[in-house]
Amino acid sequence: MTNHTGSSFDDFLEEEGIREEVETVAIKRVLAWQLRQEMEKQNLSKAEMARLMKTSRTQLERLLDDTNDKVQLDTIQRGAKAVGRMLKLELV
Repeated sequence: MTNHTGSSFDDFLEEEGIREEVETVAIKRVLAWQLRQEMEKQNLSKAEMARLMKTSRTQLERLLDDTNDKVQLDTIQRGAKAVGRMLKLELV
């Protein structure tokens, strides 16, 4: 096992005051990617996905935009349900 000098990446983000922001963006990117993957796997168009979610195509675009971290939890849940998945959250 090698000894590391200096701080971890998490420490760096914390020192820069951007850890929370970086984690939020990372989580949103993963969720958007997972939804896009499921849509592709199931051959769902954006119009069909929006219909399944009972929402507008604009709302779906916001959900699939991996840079937009201002999406409501119920929208993410509806997206997961539309592709036959469940959203699982936990506090750690």
